[in-house]
Amino acid sequence: MGDLAGNVYAILLAGGTGTRLWPVSRQLYPKQLVKFIGNDSLVQSTIKRLSPVLDADSVRIVCGEQHFHETARHMQDIGLQAEGKIICEPSGRNTAPAILLAVLQTLSADRDAVLCVFPADHVIGDIESFHERLKAAIRLADQGNIVTFGIKPHYPETGYGYVEGGREVSEGALTIKRFVEKPDKKTAQQYIAAGNFFWNSGMFAFKASVILEEFRTYQSDLLEKLNAISDGIHPIAKEDYDQLPDISFDYAVMEKTARGVVLPSDFGWSDIGSWKSLYDFLPKDDELNVIDGDVITNDTQGCFIMGRDRLIATNHLENMVVVETPDSIFVSDIDRSRDVKSIVARLKEKGRQEYRQHRTIHFPWGSRTLLEKKDGYTVYRLLVYPSSSLQVEVNAAACLHLVVVKGPVRVQANGKKQSLKKGKALTVARPGVVSIENKSAEPIYLIQIQLGE
Repeated sequence: MGDLAGNVYAILLAGGTGTRLWPVSRQLYPKQLVKFIGNDSLVQSTIKRLSPVLDADSVRIVCGEQHFHETARHMQDIGLQAEGKIICEPSGRNTAPAILLAVLQTLSADRDAVLCVFPADHVIGDIESFHERLKAAIRLADQGNIVTFGIKPHYPETGYGYVEGGREVSEGALTIKRFVEKPDKKTAQQYIAAGNFFWNSGMFAFKASVILEEFRTYQSDLLEKLNAISDGIHPIAKEDYDQLPDISFDYAVMEKTARGVVLPSDFGWSDIGSWKSLYDFLPKDDELNVIDGDVITNDTQGCFIMGRDRLIATNHLENMVVVETPDSIFVSDIDRSRDVKSIVARLKEKGRQEYRQHRTIHFPWGSRTLLEKKDGYTVYRLLVYPSSSLQVEVNAAACLHLVVVKGPVRVQANGKKQSLKKGKALTVARPGVVSIENKSAEPIYLIQIQLGE
């Protein structure tokens, strides 16, 4: 660890799906894996801002099994070895089981460790202030307190829960009087006027041994069940994990414990819970627009416009969100952009794939991008990572063409192996399995054309 004594671990919760940031965030590629700001994904930014207070090697990430390989790749892309640092959930059961799972795995190595819990998809503007508060939280946790970071509210936000602080303890922290649900605007204004109410950030610090005792006291059933199905070595069966209660850490422990303190914090925090909150966080141009991508505007003010593939041209727009992806476009009044969640629910009900995945799907070996699908043929672009391989199945009713865009690639098909360079093609017209292997040190690209079903 950096400049603090003792063992401190950072537990990053990366299990959300970020439906309010559709169409960029999707079930198979949630917002923590997206690059909204700069060149880093949100999970990469979360890891980086812990330094130098915490060593990167202290990071543990709790994520869904379906996101394991892509999360590992994001860690490796910033020079962090992922092995042993990712804790997989077979399904989402809210924050209490996720945090307890991380606690149990840490306890097996270090009972006295301090754990700092952060959602992997939040952003912070003032890193220096964050580091100062993080150090204070670690000291408080080391004294046996269970710390929640309370964000000083600058406006009457109705989309967050609040924490009411009581008497002062140390480090400027306050005892917790109560947690309150998302208020209406009038109530939120009263909270701000009172001065001792803070936004509930979902960030915590505590000793592993202390929080285990609180789980034992207040959530003994959850602790018993999780202990029974988790040995810290073997994967947990989905049917077992699904039996755990779907319960938040706030409700399970924080609202019940007598050890809780709220640490007032003001470091430019946002949970990026909607396009509006992302707009609020980012710098604006002279027309108060946030623009990313190939965009031309005319008489456009107060808008968030993001393009991924195509030119976006806007004319006489005000206070709008326009977000373009290869398969979907979202247009909304900026203040009501949170309501996109209901659109995602309708897509799911209709069985549409747009709620679940992008045209580009990520795999351990690379990615596959759907370029076109019509009756009788499908066209994909394949990206294969260095030292990686995949298999493509050709059924009896299909014919497969592979064109190498960037190679070389080793292919095994029709009973023989061959190496194909850029511009070369292979046709497989009979059923079987085609093996594709990249033995080079650079990524390779192929176009896959499948005729028939």
